[in-house]
This record gives sequence, structure tokens and C-alpha cells, in this order.
Amino acid sequence: MSDPEAIEPQHAPDRALYAPISPTASGMRGLCPRCGQGKLFKGFLDLQPACQNCGLDYSFIDSGDGPAVFVILIVGFIVAFLALYVEFTFQPPFWVHILLWVPLILGLSLGMLRPLKGLMIAIQYRTKAEQGRLE
Repeated sequence: MSDPEAIEPQHAPDRALYAPISPTASGMRGLCPRCGQGKLFKGFLDLQPACQNCGLDYSFIDSGDGPAVFVILIVGFIVAFLALYVEFTFQPPFWVHILLWVPLILGLSLGMLRPLKGLMIAIQYRTKAEQGRLE
């Protein structure tokens, strides 16, 4: 019989000596999902190739359009609710709606995109979603 530990698994588990970090804590701040120290982003949405602190390779990351979808849903709900409230309560002219909602939409969208992308990456790392990909 062969030794079961001698068989190399297809995807080796992460054996880093770091305490588990909350995906919310690391992802929303744009930090490495494994060590919580290294930066995840090198630009606004561009990712580093690897963590400068623990060396985790970020090539497994594929957040796709997930962060953008959540931003659209959240910002759309907030702005639609507020626009309807303002319209039915105050009935302002159309230009007031433009002055109110365009900056709010841009600010919320750009402000939420990076933290939500970091959160989705951290959740992907925590749930080991990269192991389920078809090669």
C-alpha cells in the first residue's frame, strides 16, 4: 500500500502560518486576504501580482463583474429611494434632481467599488473558490 501523505494533491492547501483574518476586515481595507498586511491593489482597481508581506500569489483572483453588480444594486436602491422621496415631498424642478443625484451616484459608485472588490476577493480566498475552477 502506498502512503496517503505521499500523494500530492492537485491543489495544495494554504499552509501559511497566519491567523485567520476576517474577509470583511482585510477586503474592505484593500489588504492581503491571508496576512492582512500587504496591499491588495497597486492602482484604483489594479491588483498587485503578489503580497509584499507574505508572498501570496494573486493570480487566483477573478472577481469578474461581481463588485460592479453589487454597486449598481446598492447605489440604485439608495438613489431611487431618495429621488422619489425628494420628488414627492418637495417637487423640485428637474435641474435640482440633476444637481443632487449625479454627484451622489458618482461618489457612491466610485467610493464603494474598490472596497467591494476587495471584499469579494477576500471571500473568494477564504472559501477557496479558486480550487473549484475548471482548468
